[in-house]
Amino acid sequence: MTLATERPVAATRPARDELELWGIGDMVERVIAVAVEKAHRPASMLVRSLIGGTMVAFGVLLSTTVSTGITIPGLSSMVMGLAFGFSFVLILVSGASLITADMAAGLIAVLSRRLGWWHYLRFLALGLLGNLTGALGFITVAAAAGGPYLARPFASNAVAIGTAKSGASNTSAFLLAILCTWFLQTAMFMFFKARTDVARMGFAFYGPFAFVVGGTQHVIANIAFIAFPMLLALFHPGMVPANPIGWGLGEHGLLRNLALTTAGNFVGGALLVAVPFWYAARLMQQDR
Repeated sequence: MTLATERPVAATRPARDELELWGIGDMVERVIAVAVEKAHRPASMLVRSLIGGTMVAFGVLLSTTVSTGITIPGLSSMVMGLAFGFSFVLILVSGASLITADMAAGLIAVLSRRLGWWHYLRFLALGLLGNLTGALGFITVAAAAGGPYLARPFASNAVAIGTAKSGASNTSAFLLAILCTWFLQTAMFMFFKARTDVARMGFAFYGPFAFVVGGTQHVIANIAFIAFPMLLALFHPGMVPANPIGWGLGEHGLLRNLALTTAGNFVGGALLVAVPFWYAARLMQQDR
């Protein structure tokens, strides 16, 4: 008798639309869960960061290749973005790690008191180390291989991109890095807001596509963009056009650029995306 009376009640409940996006609170909780899980598994985090850095460098190589020979600036940027976009899809779908996403996700976990500052800082250190090593390792193999990458059009394009990235002024590099992760981490949060795989991949693709097309600066992408022409020249002396790019803190130095872009990426992704979403979710909880 009890079962008979319960069935009609259950049948009248509206079915949940599986295509509907998660709410902001649900999205924030999902981001926090991923950050906490990574932060408490440092060995796994390091390996996942190595994979993430490799995937970014893969996107750099592809985008440099497909843009070679295109002289129309807007078209060249769009083609680069299309080739680069899937790097973030691979990272998010595979469960790999990217430092700029970790900056934002980890800070939300700290603000929600689900992660301590010490774990957050260790989380970021491992992420940056793994990404840097993975990106440099991949681009070193590509540079050592030579082959098609020594063809004059490709080598000239690699030098031009690396010189432009490394030659940005301090103010420009910092502000363009803010814009980069403003795009990228918004896309990351939308990835966790989506319910379907197709929607998640679309959001994940949009972030890197947008920051490449917009000509912005990303710390891990720049490791590969700037180091690639230097490594080509190192492995194949005399076969790469002369350029002013260096490893240090000078005007075209890799370390100078990475310091500026790391700071800018943190502001853009963690402070301008993660904090507003966290605060919006908190306000929604207070209104219940």
